[in-house]
Amino acid sequence: MVTFLIVVLLLILFIYNFLQHPKFGKKPSGERLALIEKSPQYKNGKFENQSFTPDLAEGESFMGVLLEFFFKKVDRKIPTDLIPSIKTNLLELPLDKDVLVWFGHSSYFIQLEGKRFLIDPVFSGNASPISGTTKSFKGSDIYTVDDLPEIDYLLITHDHYDHLDYDTILKLKPKTKKVITALGVGSHFEFWVFPTENIIEKDWFEKIELDQNLTLYTAPSRHFSGRSFKRCNTLWTSFVLESKDFRMYLGGDSGYDKHYAEIAEKYGPFDIALIDNGQYNPKWKYIHNLPEDVIKAMKDLKAKRVFPVHSSKFALSLHSWDEPLIKITELNCLSENPVPLITPMIGELVELKNEKQEFKQWWKGIN
Repeated sequence: MVTFLIVVLLLILFIYNFLQHPKFGKKPSGERLALIEKSPQYKNGKFENQSFTPDLAEGESFMGVLLEFFFKKVDRKIPTDLIPSIKTNLLELPLDKDVLVWFGHSSYFIQLEGKRFLIDPVFSGNASPISGTTKSFKGSDIYTVDDLPEIDYLLITHDHYDHLDYDTILKLKPKTKKVITALGVGSHFEFWVFPTENIIEKDWFEKIELDQNLTLYTAPSRHFSGRSFKRCNTLWTSFVLESKDFRMYLGGDSGYDKHYAEIAEKYGPFDIALIDNGQYNPKWKYIHNLPEDVIKAMKDLKAKRVFPVHSSKFALSLHSWDEPLIKITELNCLSENPVPLITPMIGELVELKNEKQEFKQWWKGIN
């Protein structure tokens, strides 16, 4: 019994010390917490979605999901081949080019109207606070922070590790002019010694005039947040990026709900919409779109073209790595009035205003 108690105590001490690592960030407090408490989204001590959003679908349990994930034999294909990619030289990219470059999963670079945006960058090769447990696929990490030019606006949709990567963020600090994120997330950045005056935190449906040519809006998504045991003490968001003649929906993680149609009504229609499509499971369908939900979302958003993201870099669910791209392509072709899909390789240059640009189904034939 004494030995057992000593082991338990040592385990508790280990976990406590591990959680003190700065990668876990810092929960909101003081004036930031006071501002949070005024948000219409903040209820009963935490942020909530527009609609009731359980973590798991009806009849499912957290223990059941864990047992399935770790012990059930599932025919889940993980790529053994290298993920194909193209190394576009971003440092020499002319500022007058309106382009997008995807880095896999939900990380991408946008250049629009002479400004550079970086969204949810993860370049550490890991999507977990425990090193080596959620590693990126071979070939999907060809970019590093050194490959990036100076960033005018770093956009963070929420504080999960596959969207807010501590190692990447620290390296980006000298290159980042402004950080724009949702309420509460700035607490992490201040803890990581980003200048307070460079951090912009917003609630949903707020407007940020970047300059005379560009406007950014924050909008809802259906998800959750948290970097340790405390959940939903920071807000999650999507963004709308608008110039005088071009409009993009930058969706963070989200399950399907009425917010897509609401966003289109308020800010749409959209020239391009980036929509969460990957790491899904019917068991957690309320917080991540299933492929059929993406089809509904793209119609709701009234998007001319759609870029399905949140795939091809990490295995965070039980589906095969290429299933999101296969399914969304098939369902889109079968749908009434299919929407052109943007499906580049990692690093491939996407011309934002070229509606005729075509992309290969690069995932075919990769084992």
